[in-house]
This record gives sequence, C-alpha cells and structure tokens, in this order.
Amino acid sequence: MSAFVKTKLKNAREAIGKKNYEVARDAARGVLEYEPENYHAYVFIGLACLELGEIENSEQAYRKAIELNSEQVLAWQGITKLYERTEKWGPYGDALQHVTKLFLKAHDAVKCAEALQRFVEIRRSHGTSSQLCDALHLWLPTSEYYPLLSTLPPPDATNPNATTTFTAQSAMQNSLPVLEEIVAVLETDEQATLKSEFDKRRTRLGAAGPEQIRKDVGREVWSSSKLPSLYNEIMNHQYAPDELRRSTESKLLRYKQQLLYALPITNEFAVQKADLAAELQDLVNGMILLDIPDELAWLIYIEGTDAPTIEEYDLAVFRKYIKLFPNAPLRDMFYAYLGYSDLPISEDEESVDGREPPAADEDYAESILAVFQKLPNSIVAHRIAAVVYEHDSDFENALKVAESGLELSQRHERNTSTKLHSVKKAFNVTLATSLVHLFPPKHHPRALRVLDEILTEDPDNVPGLMGRAYTLQYANKWSEAKLLFDRVAELLPDDLYDGIRAQEESAWCSAQSHDPDSAAKSLKSILNGLESLESRETDQARCWWRLGQCYWKVGESSREEAYRHFITALKRSATFAPAFTSLGIYYVEFASPPDPKRANKCFQRAFELDPREGDAARRLAEGFAEEREWDLVEVVAQRTIDGEGGMNAGLESAAATARYLPINAWAWKALGVVEMHYPAAIQAFQIALRTDTEDQLSWLRLGEAYSKAGRFEAAIKALRRAQELNPKDWIASYFLGDVERQTGQFQTAIDIFTAVLSKHSQETKVMLSLAQTHFDLGRSEFVSFFTARAESSFLASIKTVLRLMDTSSGYRRLAWKVAADALYHLSQLSTFHDTTDVMTTMDQLSPMLSKQTGDRLKDLIPLPDQIDQTSDFVLSSSLLDFAILAYDCKVSLGALDDRSSGSGSYDLGVALSAYARRVTEENKRDLAQQHSATYLKEALGFDPINDTYWSTLGTALFASQPKIAQHAYIKALEIDSRNAATWTDLGLFYLFHGDLQLATEAFYKAQILDPDYALAWVGRGLVAASEGHDAESKAFFEHSTGLPIPIPDADVAFATRLFAHLRSIRGHTSLDAIHPAFFVLDRYCKQRSQDAYAWHLFGLICESVGHVELGIAAIERAIAILEAAYEESENPIIERRFTIAHVNAGRLRLSAEDFEGALSSLQVALGLLPEDTTDQDTLSFLSQAQLCSGLAHFKLDQLEEALQFSESAMESSANDVVLRSHAVVVLAQTLWAIGTDEGKESAKSQLLQSIETDPENLLAINALAGMGILTDDDSLVDAALAEILSLSIPERQERDPEGDVTYLLIQHHLSQGDIAQAISVAQKAIVAHPSHPKHKQQLAALALQSGKADVAQAVLSSLSAEEDLTQSREVAALQALVELQGPQGRQQVAMRLARRAVMLAPWKEFDWRALACVRTQNPAGHTE
Repeated sequence: MSAFVKTKLKNAREAIGKKNYEVARDAARGVLEYEPENYHAYVFIGLACLELGEIENSEQAYRKAIELNSEQVLAWQGITKLYERTEKWGPYGDALQHVTKLFLKAHDAVKCAEALQRFVEIRRSHGTSSQLCDALHLWLPTSEYYPLLSTLPPPDATNPNATTTFTAQSAMQNSLPVLEEIVAVLETDEQATLKSEFDKRRTRLGAAGPEQIRKDVGREVWSSSKLPSLYNEIMNHQYAPDELRRSTESKLLRYKQQLLYALPITNEFAVQKADLAAELQDLVNGMILLDIPDELAWLIYIEGTDAPTIEEYDLAVFRKYIKLFPNAPLRDMFYAYLGYSDLPISEDEESVDGREPPAADEDYAESILAVFQKLPNSIVAHRIAAVVYEHDSDFENALKVAESGLELSQRHERNTSTKLHSVKKAFNVTLATSLVHLFPPKHHPRALRVLDEILTEDPDNVPGLMGRAYTLQYANKWSEAKLLFDRVAELLPDDLYDGIRAQEESAWCSAQSHDPDSAAKSLKSILNGLESLESRETDQARCWWRLGQCYWKVGESSREEAYRHFITALKRSATFAPAFTSLGIYYVEFASPPDPKRANKCFQRAFELDPREGDAARRLAEGFAEEREWDLVEVVAQRTIDGEGGMNAGLESAAATARYLPINAWAWKALGVVEMHYPAAIQAFQIALRTDTEDQLSWLRLGEAYSKAGRFEAAIKALRRAQELNPKDWIASYFLGDVERQTGQFQTAIDIFTAVLSKHSQETKVMLSLAQTHFDLGRSEFVSFFTARAESSFLASIKTVLRLMDTSSGYRRLAWKVAADALYHLSQLSTFHDTTDVMTTMDQLSPMLSKQTGDRLKDLIPLPDQIDQTSDFVLSSSLLDFAILAYDCKVSLGALDDRSSGSGSYDLGVALSAYARRVTEENKRDLAQQHSATYLKEALGFDPINDTYWSTLGTALFASQPKIAQHAYIKALEIDSRNAATWTDLGLFYLFHGDLQLATEAFYKAQILDPDYALAWVGRGLVAASEGHDAESKAFFEHSTGLPIPIPDADVAFATRLFAHLRSIRGHTSLDAIHPAFFVLDRYCKQRSQDAYAWHLFGLICESVGHVELGIAAIERAIAILEAAYEESENPIIERRFTIAHVNAGRLRLSAEDFEGALSSLQVALGLLPEDTTDQDTLSFLSQAQLCSGLAHFKLDQLEEALQFSESAMESSANDVVLRSHAVVVLAQTLWAIGTDEGKESAKSQLLQSIETDPENLLAINALAGMGILTDDDSLVDAALAEILSLSIPERQERDPEGDVTYLLIQHHLSQGDIAQAISVAQKAIVAHPSHPKHKQQLAALALQSGKADVAQAVLSSLSAEEDLTQSREVAALQALVELQGPQGRQQVAMRLARRAVMLAPWKEFDWRALACVRTQNPAGHTE
C-alpha cells in the first residue's frame, strides 16, 4: 500500500472521528482512484454516506466491501448499523446472524454472545414466530454456538449489568426458560394455523363436515410439530420443577390424543396410529400409577377399559377418581353407582373428598340418571345408566342408552385403533334385552338379530338365552322356549334371580303346552323357594297367578282352586294386574250367579294398573259401547294402544307406524270409529287391517275415513276392496257413490245410487244423496252451457226429493234444501226445452209447499196456485217464487244448530235478492230487498265469522246502503283476506261509487290471489273504460273471455268494445277480427236468452260477418223481449231500444232482399220516431229509417215512394254528413231510375251539388262517375274524378281506402274497349298502394282477359305469399282460371282450386261460373 493511500485512509479516519463525514467520504473516494478494490476505503465511504443520509450509496459501499472480503467483520458491522437505522429488520437480522458466525470462527465468545443477543431480540420484536423459534434454538445445546458460548463465565444474578452478555450466560447455565418460550411461541402459532386453515377450507365447494376438516388440518399440523420433542426436553430437564413437569406431561398427553384421533383408519396410517396409541397408553398408565390428578388421563384409562361388566372394572380406580376429582360429573356418577350397588365408597368407609356421608334414604338411581345427562360422551356413564334403566324395567330408555353407547364405543375404536369387544357385547346384551321387553313382540325381529350375534359368539350367555326364550314365548313356540329356559336353569342352578325365573318360565311353557299338571307341580316347588325371599312380592304374585291359571286350564272342577290362587296372588301384590283380569273373568263367566258389577270393577282395576291387559280393556270397551259411552270407548282404546306402544311402538322414528303389527286390533278399530280427526282414524284402520286383511268392515270404515279426509282415490280403492269381500253390502256401494260424487263423477255416482235403490228402495239417505248428485250434475252442466241437460238434471233432483218425502218424514230440512237449490238454479235458465215436464213437476211440488210454507213472505210471494207458462221468462219467474218458498219451508222447520240456521237464512236472503233484481214493481222490489237484508243479517247472527255471509250482505246493500255494504265487505276480508271474489266485489263497489283508484287496487289484489278469476279482469276493464283507455279496456275483456271459467258479463262487454273498436276503423273489412265477438256473444245468448241488448248486438255482429238471416233472427228475438218488457213497464227507454231494433231489423231485411219485411219493420220505427224533434240521435235514427224505406221502395219499383222517403231522409240528415251522403246517392239513383231526362239531369245536379258541398263524399263521386260511364260522358267522369285524382297518394288512400275510384276508371276504359289503358290504371294503383290486394286481383283479372296468363300467374303468386283466409277466398277462383290457361296437365289443379273457391265462398256467383268454366274445359275432372 503506497504512502499516498495510507495518508488518505488516515485522513478519512480522522475526519470520521471529527464527524466531518464529507471530508472522510472524499478522502476515501480519493483512495479508490488509486486502489479501486481497497476494502477500508469502501468501509469509510459506507460509514460517511450513512451519516450524511446517503443510504443507497452507503449500502452499495458496504456491499462492495463485503464482496471484496466477506470474512472481515467491519463491513458487516457497518451494514447492520445501516439496516438498524433504516429499520430493515429482515436484512438486519440476516446481517447480524452472519456477524455471529464471523465471531464464532474467531472464537470470540463475548462478541458472539453480544451479536446473538441482538439477533434474538430483533427476531423477538420484529420477526415471525418461526424466525423467533429458530433464533431461540441457538441458545440450546444442539446449537453450533453452544460450545463457544458455554465458555462464558456463570452469570452474576446479583449484578446483571456487570457484563454485556448476561442473557447468553443465563441461557448457557439454564436452558429451561428458553424451552418454555419456544413452546409458548409454537403453541400460539399452531393454534392460529389451525384456525385460519379451518376457516379457509370450510368455504370450499364440496368441503367435508367441520369435524373432518378439523381432523385433516390437525393431522397436517400436528404430524410435523416440534412440540412433542420440546415437551419431552422440558420434562427431562434437570431444572424443571414437578409442577412444570406435570403440566407439560398433560400437554403432551393431549397432544398425542389429538393426533391419535386425527389419524384416519387406513393402511397408510395404521402403523403410525398403533404406535401412537401405545405411546399414549404408556403415558396414561404412568400417570395412573403415580395418581397424578390429570382428569383426561383417568378418563382415557377408564373409558378404554374393556370390561365385560361394571363390576369387573377396577373399582379402586373409581374410588381414586372420586378422591382426586371432587367436582367432576363422573365423580358423582361413580359415587352414586357405588352407593347403588352397596359397595364401599372408600376402603376406610370415610368421606373421601371432604363431603358429608350420604343420607340413608338417598336415591342413588335418581342421582345416576341426573348426572348421566351431563355425560353424553362417556362410555362408562352409558354402561352404568343402562344397568340402572334395565334394572328399573325402563326398557325404552335402556334401549336408547345402549344404542348411544354402541355408537360411542365404535367411535372410540375408530379414534384409538383399539378394540372394546366386551364393552360392545355388554351394550348389545342390554339392547337385545330392551328390544325383547319393550312392547313385546313389536321389536322381536330386531332383537333376534342382535341375540343371534351374541349367542353365536357366546352360546351360554344367560341374558341372550333368556331373551331368545322370551321371543319364542311370544311366538307361541312353547317347547322351544322351554328348552332354552331349562338351559339357563342348568347354568344357574342356585341363582335366586335369573335361575329361579328360568325355572318359573319353563313351568309356564309347560302349562301353555297343554301340560298344566306338571306345570303346577313345578310352580309349587318354585313357590316354596320364593316365599322365603324378601322384596320379591311381584315374583311371588306372578307365580301364584300362573299356578291359578294352571288349575283354570285343568277344567271346571278346579276353577274354585284357581280362584283361591288368584286371591293369593293379590295378597302377595295388590298391584298385580293379570290377577284382577282373571278374577273378573271368573266373576262374569263362572261364578254362580254371575256378578258383572264385581267383574267390571276387576277389569277396571286391572286396566288401571296395566294398560297392556288387553282382555280386560276389550271387555270394558264393549260394555261402554253397549251403553253408547263413546268418549269412554275412545279413552279405553287409546290407553290400550298406548299400552302396546302406540303408533310408533315406543320409538321416535316416523317410519315406525308402518312397521309394527298391532296386538289389540280391536282397539285400533274402535279408535278409528270414534276418532273425529280423520287422518288419525285412517292410521288406526290401517294398523288394524295389518292383523286381518280380510276384515270387510275395517275396509269399509277405512274408505269412509279416506273420503271424509279428502283422499278420494284411496277411498275408492278401499271401498272397492270392501265390495269384493262382501258384494251384498250396499253401504259400501253407497259410500263409493258418495266418493264419486265428491270427485265430480256425477253420472257414475247416479248409476251407483240408482242401483242401490233398485234393491233397497226405502233407503232415504241414498235417495237424498241421489237428489244431491242430480243437482250437482245439473249445476256442472249449467256452467258448461248444456242448458237442456241441466234442466233435466234439476228436474230429476226435484223428483227424487218428492219421492223421498213420500217415502219418509225424515231428512226434511236437507230435502227442502236440495229442492230449493234445484229450483233456484232452474229459475236461472232463460229457455226451457221441456215445459211440460217442468209444469208436471211443479204441480207435484205445489201441494207440499202449501202445507209447509210460513206466513213471513205472504205479503211478497203468494202461495202457489197455478203456474203461468205464457213465456219462458214468466215461467222462470214462477220457478224463482217456488225456490223462495222452498227455502222458507226449510227455515220454518228450524235447525239443529246455529250453523244450519245461518245457512237456511242465507239461502233465503240470496233468493230474495235475486227476486228483487228480477221483479219490475217498485214496491215489491223494495220489500224483497228489505227481506233479503233481514235474512242475511239473521244468518250473520247465527254465524258471524262466515265471510261469504258478509260479502253477500254487502252485495245486497250495494247501492241502497253503501256504508253498511262497505263495512260488510271489509268484515269479510278481515275473516278471509285471500278471497279473490270478495276483493272483486269490493272493487265493483268502489267502481259503482266512483272511486277508481280504490277499485283498481281491489281488482289488482284479486288478480294476484287468483289470476284465473274472470270477474276481476272484467272489473279492470270497466275501470279502464271509465278512464277512457279503450284499448286497455278491450284487452282486459278479451283476456277474461279466454279464462277457464268465463263470466257471461265479460262476453258481452268484450263483444261491445270489439264491435265499437272495429266500427271506428275507417275502411275495415276483415271478417277475422270480428269472429271472437261472434263466438262469445253466441255463447252468452245461449246462457242468458232474455238479454235483449245481447241479442241486438249479436244481430249487428252477424250482419258484419255476412250471416244476415241469423242477424235478423237475433234482432227479432231482441224485439220480442223488448216488446214484452215494454208491455209490463211502459218504460220510454225500452221503447227507444225497441225502435232502434226495428230500424236495424229493417236494414238487415233489406240486405236479405226481404223488401216487404224491411218496410214493415221500418214503418213501425217511423211510427214511433217523432219527426219534429231536435235531438240529433233521434234525427239520425229517423233518417236511417227513411233512407232504408226509400231503398226498399226503390227495389220494389215504387219510385214515387222511394223519391219521397229519399227527400225526407235528405231533410232529416241535414246535420249528419255521412247519412246525408247516402241519402243523396239514393235520391240520385231514384231520379235516374225514373228514366226521364229531367230526372237524370236532376240526379246529376244533386250529386254535383253534394260534391261541391262535401268534396270528400266518395259515394256521390262514384255515383256521378258511374253515370258518366253509362252515358259515355267523359267530361262527367272527369268532373267527378278530377279532384280526387289530383290529390297526393296518401290523401287519396285516406279518402278512397277501398280503391273504388280505380275500379271506376278501369270499368270506364273497359267500356271504351281500351284494355291496355285499364291495365295501366291497375298497375299505377299497385305502384301507389303495393300492399292493397284488391288492385293486384284487378290486374290479374285484366291480364287474364288480355290473354297474358303468365302475368296473371306472377301477380297471383305474390298474393299467395301473404295469403290469409279472406284473401284466399277472394282469389281462389281467379287462380283456377289462370291454371286453366296454363300448360297441359294443370287442369286437375284448376279443378281443385275452383272447388276450393266454391267451398270458401258459396255465395259468390263468380266462383260458380269459374267452376263451370273449368268443368267445361275438363270433363274428366267432372266425373271424379
């Protein structure tokens, strides 16, 4: 190194010492100019730049120095200082770690320790948990630094600041705090990892359950954890205190248990799981041996013990547990069990945990069961609870505990990879025993499966043998059961419990096997031993009773002996129920004289003690049934059913009902008969039928219950099965017919009822059902518009009621109800197809009405004398009178309850309301409305929560008392807010009273509740019409007509608006658009044939579609109805409607060329219309009548009269442009027809004057042009058409939408023989109006006339591309003629088209001529 460099470095060092960092930096850089790789220069530059704040330059300088010599510590120390100052903790830690290694290599213990202390501290404050653990491990003996650092002197605890390495010295002397810190850090880190990973995985699609996710995450974390080894180091550490060792051992125990439970049972982990289980068990055994108070260790030891019985557990362990864990729930369980089993709590019989000794009367069993609720996951607690439940004969809970215990045992085996064979066997024994004795024999099939498994493994298992023998007893396999009981007696010859019970059961099997003598001897021998035992009263009573049964089976000679034994049994145990049953049988069957009262008391006592005493229960139920005490029958049957396990045989499974056979089928039948809740009755009969599927009565009752529950398909199947079992039982047929009626199969039901009555003609109930079915069928037919069928069905219903009244005096209320309903619906018919039958039936009914009718309505409706049948309307009114009187008869008979009374008053109120709407006399109408409201209010008094009554009351008071009506509707909605009909009625109410907003809301609510309720749509249409939204209104009405149940009012409303809409469209000629109105009005008129407005509108629509004759008939029907109504009321409104109808009838007759008839109708109209009036509507009708009269006279060649009426029409229509234009044309035609020059000139002048006054009078223009064509007066034609031809194309289209002017021009040119000019006019018309089919037809016809068939074909082809029915009808004949002019072989096509034309429009003469032409050219086609 040159002197210059040394000088520079010295200057740099001195400058740094003086904190003159810029000088130092420049001096160091000067060194680099001579020696670019000078280590110290870079170090000085790094330090100077750091102090000057040039951090980046400083780091570059230090890094360059380290690159030049990484083993020198100066640059590393400088860069650590830089990183510390800039708080780059990651690089700072890495640099510090490198510094420690340099000091380690230099064997500088102090500086190494100082650097390590700083490194650990920086990891503690700014590092991750894993980095901190790695740093702390550097203090441990396994660290590479440990040999050097262990050379440090021991720390001086009294003066920790004496050295700079106190922390390192302390760690070298005692590494236990370091280990504890590492453990704490790792425990916290693992818990955080477990939580975060669990939260992440549980949100994945298809994730497993939470428990499985925890196991998977735990297995991954715990398998690679360092904690177990650290726990071992702490436990083995020389400075670890006992308390720390114990807590660490507990942690290790829990850690191993968690990992063991998390490992799956697969071959991959089998070895690891087995080794871990062994390690865990060794750890637990050591802790138990040392009596370490770690509850988990004791639980693992106890729960993992595979003991055949509770007694074979290490009871010393139980006692130690009681002492070590005084507050644990399991301690209380062990404590109570030892007391329950009369075992010492501790070896010295003193209080083991500071508690007072138990009281002498403490109920240990209750304590066990109370503590058991706190130990749902303890196997040993389940075993103890199972023993207690089984000992107390609580087999239902014993069964549940055994099942739960088995599940816990299997879970323990999965978790620990160890087997609990004996434990599971014990639980299976308890399970089998419980299944055997829980409501036997319902669970015996399942019990046998468990018993077979037990006995296969242990053939001499006593509980298994006993259970199997009991199941054989219930199966009446007495000899097989006896063999098993004998085997138990051999195995336990001196046992005073199972052994002696097996001997008793063996003797009982002999008794049941028809060997009562030997059984009696055996029972006596057994009694000798039992009588000397204490607390065995029940066993003694049972044995005495069985001995009595043996004597009873011997015969009548031994019945008294049996009686004494029964008494002895009750002396031994006064609660032994079978003895009471046997005594009751003795008193009622053998005692002389019989003592049924005492017997009944015995049966009652037996049944009170044990509801399983089926014989006693059945005899009690039969006695109560004879006394018609049905409530008591139900109580006995229900308790008997409960005694045999109820619906689910003691289990909570919903499927249990469908699994078990009943023991006492009679109880289920009785319950089904008396049960008012039909689903329960159905279930009862189903269970009863399991024991006897051929029980016809049960099938019958089951079908009845099904029908009343609304399950009609099942009812039909059950009733048909009952019919199959007993074809002579007419009740099954009757029920079947009733079900068919309820399902809408009315004709089938009628056939069934008729067949029953053919054999049992006096069955009034069947007659009533037949009458009701006829009525239901008629109502269904009436809704479907089959009025003739409905009439026949209603009459059949009334006739059946008459037959019923003649046969019996019963069912009068129901009979009058059916008759009144039939009469009321019959009165709704507008026409009658068999008036004679109606009259005959009414004549038969009239005397009965006269006898039964009260005086309440005599001021309104007189008693029937004779029926007026002058017209269908009058007859219908008379039938309504009969219906009201019939309802009055029903009300006068009274009712059995308020509901029936309310129904009668309601029916009468509804009928009177209909009467008020129909009657024309104001006094009668008001009186009928008053009576109607009175009866409806009376119905509400009987049944105030019937929403239908409230809604009907609102309708009755709709207009007369709006406040009460609104209250009634609101009240109805409070009762049932989801009734669409009520909401609709409320909407109509609001609409009637002008509140359109509320009406709309009500209708909208109704539409939401029932979108198919047509009247709600009608209401919306009416609201839209009231608001002037005609298009929306028409749409609502149109929708309502297509709903499943149409409303007649919707039909007429829709037809009215559609007809008005189409009339408002100028130039509208399509017939397809008017057809819907035609069909719905046709349907309406058939249903309401007395509606004159509908018939009148129907006639006008028929006129629009070309059915003139049908239209004439419809308007004539309207005229007849109006005439009858006017004669009754003389209402001027009706007179006006009558006049209008005659005007329209005259016009239609004129179209039908019935000119005389037209004049007749028009003369009536003219006679009723005043001429001196200023009313524009009246003048319009008058001018129409005069105009049509003029036309009729014109057609009859009565020109003077025609001229007179035409002139009158001109005067009447002075203010009506449209009518005046027609009148001018008729007048001109009449003047022209007179034939004089003066007349013709007058005609021309009239037309010219009209055109001058009204340039848009197209009729006058066409007429004038026609006159010019006829007279070859081109100037007249030009004068007529000049103005319209000068208009623009849109204006011309607007004035002449049908192209009449084009037609006239074509005819004009044709008359002059200029066909080319005619074709030119047609072509121009097509160019001006390319979508007008009429112009194309004209062009095609002209092309065909000029011999250009190909041009005609092309034009017609363009028409067929956009063809509809109307257009096809117009061009079919023309197409046939074009095909006829085409190439050979097209004649058949021409024939088919011509025939089609005639079929589509048989009234068109041109089509017939076309067909004749085609046939002339194709004779062969004519013969086909």
